[in-house]
Amino acid sequence: MSKTARTNFPDYKNIDLRIISPDFQSDLTDLIINLDSLRRLRLHGTTPLQIFFQIKNIFHILESIGSARIEGNRTTVIEYFDQKLERDTPKSDSYKEIENMEKALELIDENISLSPINRAFVSELHKIAVDGLIEEGSKSPGIYRDCPVEVRGSKLVPPPPGLVPSLMDELFSFILKEDAPKYDLIKIALSHHRFVWIHPFDNGNGRTGRLLTYALLVKFGFCVNLARIINPAAIFCCDRDEYNKTLSRADRGDDEGFLVWIKYMLTGLQRELKKTDRLADYDYLKKNILCPAVAFSLEKNIINSIEEKILSLAIEKEEIKNSDIRTVHPAKYPAYTSHLIEGLLRKKYLVPVLSKKRIYTINFKDNKLVRGIIKALAQEGFLPENSERFT
Repeated sequence: MSKTARTNFPDYKNIDLRIISPDFQSDLTDLIINLDSLRRLRLHGTTPLQIFFQIKNIFHILESIGSARIEGNRTTVIEYFDQKLERDTPKSDSYKEIENMEKALELIDENISLSPINRAFVSELHKIAVDGLIEEGSKSPGIYRDCPVEVRGSKLVPPPPGLVPSLMDELFSFILKEDAPKYDLIKIALSHHRFVWIHPFDNGNGRTGRLLTYALLVKFGFCVNLARIINPAAIFCCDRDEYNKTLSRADRGDDEGFLVWIKYMLTGLQRELKKTDRLADYDYLKKNILCPAVAFSLEKNIINSIEEKILSLAIEKEEIKNSDIRTVHPAKYPAYTSHLIEGLLRKKYLVPVLSKKRIYTINFKDNKLVRGIIKALAQEGFLPENSERFT
C-alpha cells in the first residue's frame, strides 16, 4: 500500500491520537450499543466443532484474499484454492501474498490471548505478511522504515521516519490503556486509521494494519468462544473506494472525519457479525451451505452418486460409521464398505473424528468440495457483492 517517496515533508500535518466520543443521540452511539451486545452474547452454537473449524479456516482464507485484493492482487477465490490443491506446482507471488496472510491469522488465533499488542507482535505480523514476496515484499521485514513513503491513491503525507518509533509507541499505549469498555470499539477503529496514517513500514502497511485490526477485535472480546467467526476484510474489501475515501476523510484530523470513519467500520463489522453468527446454527449451515455444496459437487462430477449419498448422510448425522454407510449403499461384502470409506478418506472427503475409533465426519478442507462451499457462501451473501464468479 506504499512506496518509497522522494519528497520531504512540507505537507505533513500532525494528528493527535485521542478518543472521539459520538453524540449520545447519534446513530453511531446506537451502533456501538448494538455491537457491544453482540460482543457480550455467548453463542450456543449447534454446529459440530470439527465442521465449524473447517468453516473458520475458509473464512480466514477469504479474509486473506480480500485483504490482498485491496492492495491490487487479482487472484480469485477459486484460483487460489486450485493452486492450494496443486501441491507440487510452483506458487506465484500473488498466491504467496495470500498464503502469508493465512499464516499471520493463524499466529493471531494461537497467541493473542497471551501476546500483548506491542512492537514485537506487530513486527512479527509484518514479517509474515511480506515473507518471500518480490513486488509486495519489504526491504526490512519487521523493522520500522528509515525512509519517506507515499500512499498509492492518497494525498496523505505520512510522518517522517524519525517520528515513527515514538508515534507507534503512542499507538501501543493508546491500545493498552484501560479505558471504559464502552470505548473499545472506538479504539479499534481509531487504531486501524492511526496505523495506516503512520505507515510504519516501507511496504505491507495495509495488510499489517488489517491483521492488527483482527487481533484487536479478538483481544477486545469478539471471539469469546469457539462459535464466532470474524472476517474484517469483508468490511474493507466490499467497497475498496469507500474504504479509502473514509480513511482519507479521517486524515484531516477533525472529529467529524473520525466519526465518519468509525461509523463506516463499525457498520461493516455489525453486518459481518450478524451474517457469520448464523453459521453457528447447524440446521442453517447444513441446509444452506453444506447440502448445496455436495449437490454442486455431484453436478460438476467432482464426486459420484455413491459418494454424494454418503457425504449427505455424514452431513445429516454429523458423524458416521460403517453400518451407517451400509444403509445408503447395501453391499454383499463388508469389505466393499471398507473400500468406500478408504476411498473417501484418501480423497479427504471424510476424516476420522479425533478420539473416536472408526467414526468419520465430512471434510471440505484441502479438497475440491470447497468449490461448492464457496459457491453456497456466495449465494447466501457471505462474500462481497462485487466478488468474481465462482462457478
